Amino acid sequence: MHADEAGFDLQAEGDALVLRAAGRWLVAAAEGLDRQLRQLDAVAAGTRLRIDLARVDRLDTVGAWLVLRTRRDLEARGVVAAIENVAADFAPLLEQVARSEPPAPEQREAGPFDAVLAALARLGENTVDAVLEARGLVGFFGIVVVTLSRTLRRPARLRTVSLVTQMERTGVSALPILGLLSFLIGVVLAYQGADQLRRFGAEIFTVNLLGVGILRELGVLLTAIIVAGRSGSAFTAEIGAMEVNEEVDAMRTLGLDPIEVLVLPRLFGLVLTLPLLAVYADFMALFGGMLMSWAVLGIAPPLFLRQLHTALGEWTFWVGILKAPFFAATIALVGCHAGLMVSRNAESVGRLTTLSVVRSIFLVIIIDAAFSILYAQLGI
Repeated sequence: MHADEAGFDLQAEGDALVLRAAGRWLVAAAEGLDRQLRQLDAVAAGTRLRIDLARVDRLDTVGAWLVLRTRRDLEARGVVAAIENVAADFAPLLEQVARSEPPAPEQREAGPFDAVLAALARLGENTVDAVLEARGLVGFFGIVVVTLSRTLRRPARLRTVSLVTQMERTGVSALPILGLLSFLIGVVLAYQGADQLRRFGAEIFTVNLLGVGILRELGVLLTAIIVAGRSGSAFTAEIGAMEVNEEVDAMRTLGLDPIEVLVLPRLFGLVLTLPLLAVYADFMALFGGMLMSWAVLGIAPPLFLRQLHTALGEWTFWVGILKAPFFAATIALVGCHAGLMVSRNAESVGRLTTLSVVRSIFLVIIIDAAFSILYAQLGI
């Protein structure tokens, strides 16, 4: 090593290691010194190491900080480190740099309430995150309303081809899975209801259970949950992929509004198709329940239909169908908002797709509960 070159040698002396620094430990040599000092990570815990500064010719603030940082890092890993042979001219500088370093955090034993405080801290963080997400969703809803009002004043701006495409994807393509699940739900509900009502000799009221339960609640709620998992996630994934590929930015560069191009066709398409899907789900569930009642209870289809007509009130069908547009708007807004919030990586697409489904189902159930309270107050 040249006499003016900054560096060090690491040698073993007895039961200890000696790091002999030499040369000019100045800011100009800091990058190379830092790279070499990082290689001391291989020193095992419990080793005694002496940092010898006897051959250091010049030392500035950066060099002193490197020496002190090396000792601190070694001690943090369990190495017994000490600085020796400090020249009288360098000692005040080392002391000044040592005083300017932030004090090491105090280590204390875990108290009995630390777990509770950590749980409360996590609860607070999650609450703040939920409030911020709700604020973002409400703001997005306001933007959609403004864009919608502008589009309604000029209906020609609505992309009819995109609207029809979304209706086909969210409506027609969902018929097989929705019909099968609704049919099976009707079968299960009829079987379980008949099993309980048979104890009281009231098997005929299985029809009442099916009619009221499916038309008021289960039909539209099941439809909304299936659509949220199927179409809501697709909205997030499609728009999120466009965000990753910078297609949304390209739209803005061309003067196109992403809300008008991407969100409104999906919103209108789902609002128009979800009520129709709910009617289809109601029919398939009642059909499955009718077949099970015929097979298990011997209630023939004509008797089933007469009892169903008796059980249904004037508003029974509309109570469920009126919820569908609100469910549809919620699913579309949550899915599109999550898609537009995707960052430029694939992991974000998957994470927000999952979150959009969870949020959609959660909000659908909240809205359903609000409608139930409203209907109870109105006596419907």
